[in-house]
Amino acid sequence: METDVVAIIGPQTSIMAHVLSHLANELTVPMLSFTALDPTLSPLQFPFFVQTAPSDLFLMRAIAEMITYYGWSDVVALYNDDDNSRNGVTALGDELEERRCKISYKAVLPLDVVITSPVEIIEELIKIRGMESRVIVVNTFPNTGKMIFKEAERLGMMEKGYVWIATTWLSSVLDSNLPLDTKLVNGVLTLRLHTPDSRKKRDFAARWKNKLSNNKTIGLNVYGLYAYDTVWIIARAVKTLLEAGGNLSFSNDAKLGSLKDEALNLSALSRFDQGSQLLDYIVHTKMSGLTGPVQFHPDRSMLQPSYDIINLVDDRVHQIGYWSNYSGLSIVPPESFYSKPPNRSSSNQHLNSVTWPGGTSVTPRGWIFRNNGRRLRIGVPDRASFKDFVSRVNGSSNKVQGYCIDVFEAAVKLLSYPVPHEFIFFGDGLTNPNYNELVNKVTTGVDFDAVVGDIAIVTKRTKIVDFTQPYIESGLVVVAPVTRLNENPWAFLRPFTLPMWAVTASFFVIVGAAIWILEHRINDEFRGPPRRQIITILWFTFSTMFFSHRETTVSTLGRMVLLIWLFVVLIITSSYTASLTSILTVQQLNSPIKGVDTLISSTGRIGFQVGSFAENYMTDELNIASSRLVPLASPEEYANALQNGTVAAIVDERPYIDLFLSDYCKFAIRGQEFTRCGWGFAFPRDSPLAVDMSTAILGLSETGELQKIHDRWLSKSNCSSPHGSQSGDSEQLNVHSFWGMFLVVGIACLVALFIHFFKIIRDFCKDTPEVVVEEAIPSPKSSRLTKLQTFLAFVDEKEEETKRRLKRKRNNDHSMNANSIISRTASRRPI
Repeated sequence: METDVVAIIGPQTSIMAHVLSHLANELTVPMLSFTALDPTLSPLQFPFFVQTAPSDLFLMRAIAEMITYYGWSDVVALYNDDDNSRNGVTALGDELEERRCKISYKAVLPLDVVITSPVEIIEELIKIRGMESRVIVVNTFPNTGKMIFKEAERLGMMEKGYVWIATTWLSSVLDSNLPLDTKLVNGVLTLRLHTPDSRKKRDFAARWKNKLSNNKTIGLNVYGLYAYDTVWIIARAVKTLLEAGGNLSFSNDAKLGSLKDEALNLSALSRFDQGSQLLDYIVHTKMSGLTGPVQFHPDRSMLQPSYDIINLVDDRVHQIGYWSNYSGLSIVPPESFYSKPPNRSSSNQHLNSVTWPGGTSVTPRGWIFRNNGRRLRIGVPDRASFKDFVSRVNGSSNKVQGYCIDVFEAAVKLLSYPVPHEFIFFGDGLTNPNYNELVNKVTTGVDFDAVVGDIAIVTKRTKIVDFTQPYIESGLVVVAPVTRLNENPWAFLRPFTLPMWAVTASFFVIVGAAIWILEHRINDEFRGPPRRQIITILWFTFSTMFFSHRETTVSTLGRMVLLIWLFVVLIITSSYTASLTSILTVQQLNSPIKGVDTLISSTGRIGFQVGSFAENYMTDELNIASSRLVPLASPEEYANALQNGTVAAIVDERPYIDLFLSDYCKFAIRGQEFTRCGWGFAFPRDSPLAVDMSTAILGLSETGELQKIHDRWLSKSNCSSPHGSQSGDSEQLNVHSFWGMFLVVGIACLVALFIHFFKIIRDFCKDTPEVVVEEAIPSPKSSRLTKLQTFLAFVDEKEEETKRRLKRKRNNDHSMNANSIISRTASRRPI
């Protein structure tokens, strides 16, 4: 670089690229590399560094999509401790995380150039062999890579069950015809930068084989094609610069000029004056090269990066498909998709069949059990009570039975692979063990590989282990002593409260009185002796309940009141019937404890099951004093404590309580479940077996097998009318629910009565009684009394009689008027 240069091709490694890019920035000399593909070589930090081949970011994206395609979730990364390998693995981790996968272990090896012994490689491979993940990504260089596969073969890691994915270094070794024992890489997947087939590419390959290669045994790999295109990129850019009238000039750099005494002689380096202009022509290159269309995106990434996916089988290179950043995985060349809209849906991703290590064509599941597949140690609680869930078989040390065990074994049978396991008891069997301690045993990986049993899925536990899908619903409930309410001859009165009964009866009387007033003067049914009239009133009001009115004419106002009352009665009777049916059908229970709220506000003592999380929940979440809590160990202790008043109620999980209530009928659940959770099986964090077991549990639920297991162990009852399903007293119907309808009936009665009395007063004012009672010396008091008596007699009088009298009076008035007219006419005639 002490000579005047306008561009630099290289370096080959990312380590040197990071160093020299700073110098290229200072001298404004474009630096182009087709092998230093570190994803962290950003154009923002190194504006004069240009990658003329796709960045390894796309290589890692392709590998991540392959891992997702085959359904794996954990991988092991094996790489050299250099910038390119390390940063590539970091990019792989980011891509996997976006797809909800991860790198479970990073095996770091020394630099490729310093490895002289396989000792470090063997140590890392032995560690990997003892891990769960069997998907291994090798991102290294040829020297290290060949040593890795040689030692992996010796350690038995190239057998069935393993997945090996090598980055582009392996395809370069194969294409270059470099020495490689292909038996060591049988079943391995590798990738190669994809270059479309073209006549230009075929012609160049023929020239390379016949003339250009100094050694006929050296093959042409894909990076040779990118090297050729890189030279043409610079040549075209320089030509464009010169054709645009530019010249090539250099000047001294002030910063480097001050370093004259340095051993590197940096002061001799010159700054390229047209470097920025030449860089602009380079990144705007648009040509057709040996590698296909050559063009850069604004972020300096190559146009349409893509890879061939290769499977090495019996000394042969078998291409199983392609990956493109545009279309994803496919079995046809990616350039056939560029003219179509992108479709990255999972149903559109395809690869051909693969021969995996060990010669199998069945896709490996990608993991095994820890410590190279030994039997799983399953921890189970050695319970002292509620043994229907988990219990020993006749005192055996490792034989277990119970509802939880049957669910686990049924789920294991649905897996596509065997799960060798043994059960190990936790606890002494005299008292229930502490379940938090049991779950903690899984996190160490020393005591248990999993925990099976009645393990509640609570927040504290989910932070340290992974649970399967819940196989039974659970939640804390309150149990208390109860008495039966519907064993009472007066139970039919319970649907209504006392005020509701009183108001309903009052309105029967009110409506009856209103009907009598409206009909008394016009309807013979409402006249006669008082006893007969009372019976008629009751008949009309009560008959609305049965829709059976007699053939009786009722006035318009009376009909309006009756219709409104009928509507109200219909609603009331339907509500009464529904409530009474509920009371007589469902066992109604009474207890001072209505639920968790009344339990908290009371001062009574509360029982809980030994070892349950209910104790911590009540003290931490409900702020119940620990002095109020009483530990109980068995259903018998539950019953005794509730019966003798030692505790006012018991708080425990729903499955235990359901089993308890199947034998003890004098108690019931009060209120609703105040926590929502379930029971599951606990596995170490990120265990793939937890995911597969969850899928199996869902399968059991869908086929009905889960319910059958439940019925076999838990669906039993010694009570004729089990109380466990009752949550509290039924709600009585009160007057507040119907006051609006009663108001409508009252208003209708008042309006009808107002109209009725208005008509009566109007007719009374027009009427002159035929019989006038005269007193010798009338007084004002007797006059008012006489008028009142006359008005009441008028009201009580049948309307037809009043109409006849008014008609007779009008006729008399007309006769008198005619006689008066005749008399006046006769008196005016002359005699």
